[in-house]
Amino acid sequence: MTEKTNTAEKSLLGQSTHYCNQYDPSLLFPIPRQEKRDELGIRLDNLPFDGLDIWTAYEVSWLNPKGKPVVMVADFSFPADCPNLIESKSFKLYLNSFNGTKFSSPEAVLSLMEADLSAAAGGDVFAEFRSVNDEETLIGHLPGECLDELDIRVDSYALTPEVLTTDGSFVSETLNSHLLKSNCLVTGQPDWGSVVIRYEGPKINHENLLKYLISFREHNEFHEQCVERIFTDLMSHCNPIKLTVYARYVRRGGLDINPYRSNFEDEFDISRTVRQ
Repeated sequence: MTEKTNTAEKSLLGQSTHYCNQYDPSLLFPIPRQEKRDELGIRLDNLPFDGLDIWTAYEVSWLNPKGKPVVMVADFSFPADCPNLIESKSFKLYLNSFNGTKFSSPEAVLSLMEADLSAAAGGDVFAEFRSVNDEETLIGHLPGECLDELDIRVDSYALTPEVLTTDGSFVSETLNSHLLKSNCLVTGQPDWGSVVIRYEGPKINHENLLKYLISFREHNEFHEQCVERIFTDLMSHCNPIKLTVYARYVRRGGLDINPYRSNFEDEFDISRTVRQ
């Protein structure tokens, strides 16, 4: 059951931690999304988007009944309307707790993980295992036009949504950038990411959009919160009719986090990038 007093500052981030290799769901640390959503004027009962947080775990392992290790890649899908997000270090500790525990089958592990994560997130979480030899682990490319070669001058790295502008013409386009960087809300450690923006509406000025994305460089928020902020700022300043914002962050400790928010589509390419 989620404690209402759970905040990022009370998590195990930045603390010396004992790694447990025996199954322990109590290691999961849920954090209510609403505190940060209040800053954006977003309410759980009236979300301006649909979406998922896709976590890919590259270091999932347990023991079969004979004690032989099993190794898998796992994808976890957290709906954006779950009231809680899971603090990443606690998720890593939870997954690590399977390492020395015997289970009868992969299906048993999958069912247990879905139940534990759903209880912590406050909504239905879905999990899927993939073989480490699965071709879906191959590297892909972000869709759309990359903004990163634009010759712009950047004088400030403070978050500046007010730089976002449009030129009035109606377009449908997909843009991407690998220059997204923010910092962990608690530890201040850098979080490196790539972002895709797909929209229909007044044409967004590309140079100013890139400046805006770069302005996250010293901003402290979790991955999910940054993507929701980008979505909200674009809706507020550029008024697109349709909008998707999707980020693929560089993994840390065997986990990457890939938030997806959209008001018109529910499919996306989950191929990992070269940095993942």
